[in-house]
Amino acid sequence: MEGEARRKKILEILGTQTEPVSGTSLSKKLGVSRQVIVQDIALLRAVNKNILATTKGYILYHQEKEQFYRGFYVCHDNDAIKDELYTIIDNGGKVLDILVEHEVYGQISADLILKTRQDVDVFCKKLEESCHSRPLNIISGGPHIHTVEAASETILDNIERALKEKGYLISA
Repeated sequence: MEGEARRKKILEILGTQTEPVSGTSLSKKLGVSRQVIVQDIALLRAVNKNILATTKGYILYHQEKEQFYRGFYVCHDNDAIKDELYTIIDNGGKVLDILVEHEVYGQISADLILKTRQDVDVFCKKLEESCHSRPLNIISGGPHIHTVEAASETILDNIERALKEKGYLISA
C-alpha cells in the first residue's frame, strides 16, 4: 500500500473509533512497521489533521458540538497529580494536554485526553510504574498548564474555583 493510500486508511480507521487506537494495532492492520505508522501520523498532523497521540494510542479529534476551552496555570507536588486531575474531571472538564516551560527547549507539551476518573487512574498508574519516566511538571519545577475542554464557560469557572480552593491555581 502506497503512503497516501495508507494515510487515508489510517484516517478511516481512526474516524470509526471512539477510543484511541495503538500504533501497534494500526501497523498490524496495515501490514507495516510501527515506525511507519508514527511517520504517517506525523505527516497527517503536519497538514492539520486533528490526530492526538495519547498514552493509549491515536485518536481522531473532532468536535460534535460547541465546546469551551481554558488553560489553567497550576502548581503542586507530584503527590497531588491525581487529585488535581480528579478536580478537573469531577467538575465536568476534559484535560486535553499539559504544557511546561523548559529553559532551553521552550514550551513542551503532551496530549493527555483524560475524560474520566478511570483515564486518570490509568495515567497515574503508568507514571508510578515507569522506571524511566517522570511527570513533565518536574521540568518546570512544578508549574504547568492544562488545556481543559468543557461544555460551558460556567463549568470552566467552577473548575477554576475548585482548583483555586485547593491551592493548585497559580493565576486566574
